[in-house]
Amino acid sequence: MRYVFLLLKITLFILLLAFAMKNGQTVSLNLFQGHAWQTPLVVLLLVFFAVGTLFGLLASMVFVMRVRRELLSLKRELRNRNAAASPLTQPASDAVL
Repeated sequence: MRYVFLLLKITLFILLLAFAMKNGQTVSLNLFQGHAWQTPLVVLLLVFFAVGTLFGLLASMVFVMRVRRELLSLKRELRNRNAAASPLTQPASDAVL
């Protein structure tokens, strides 16, 4: 299984390298106020992919933090319930003494 993943990674790398070599022409990204950024197409695609990935991770972090906060709250509530119930569940031999 390890070799299958290694073969898959190598194949993906070769395909991406071939894609980068085929799309080496310079493109111009026109920004506001007449500014333009001229760069190879591959670099522009890589930048937009990275920015999109960052936005996706940030968006998912909001959900993760909310779930983590809820989990901590539930653990705290469970701990409080167990602490409140433990004096009532002492063995009868301890209660007599």
